[in-house]
Amino acid sequence: MSDAPENAQPDLASASSSDSVSAEPTVSPSRHRKALIVLACVALGAIILDHLAKQWAIDTLLTRLQSGEGPIQVIGSWVQLTYTENTGAAFSMGTGYTWIFSVIAIVVAIVILRTARKLGSVSWAIALGGLLGGLLGNLIDRLTREPGFGRGFVVDFIQFPNFPVFNVADSFITCSAVLMVLLTLFGVDYRGNSSRITDAAPDGAK
Repeated sequence: MSDAPENAQPDLASASSSDSVSAEPTVSPSRHRKALIVLACVALGAIILDHLAKQWAIDTLLTRLQSGEGPIQVIGSWVQLTYTENTGAAFSMGTGYTWIFSVIAIVVAIVILRTARKLGSVSWAIALGGLLGGLLGNLIDRLTREPGFGRGFVVDFIQFPNFPVFNVADSFITCSAVLMVLLTLFGVDYRGNSSRITDAAPDGAK
């Protein structure tokens, strides 16, 4: 009779352990697959759009400036299309440290890909996909353009008054960063789980 409580203790411990494991949020395979597809499509779309826009800037805007013509005025002097070669980060920041930004872009891209293994939210997939595509769009420039591998210039061509010239990749990076902040503020889980369900689990355990 005295052995019964002792034998029951491991069972209670194992039950408690199994409950804690089952309480951990998981990502359903279908939701994970959908999020990965969205992330890949957004990233690829950002890279392609950025590349096409930069090639157009080289073929049209650079030729236009070399011939003595000025920038293309889209909305007067408020929005203009010009051509610059940026050796810094987004919005021409950190000029002269291109190789550092190349390393940072690679590290951030790796972090995004590692995070994607548990991704289950379409909203986060859009944000991370846009960030990844923007980073890779500018990284391609740094790896393939002059003056050398990892130190190449980035083509910028969109100009606002009193604002650094930027490109499509910069726009994706900025919009994705803003979206990530909003998702965090609204408590959207990157795994796609409902914050209400997650928060309710400890209450149910009580």
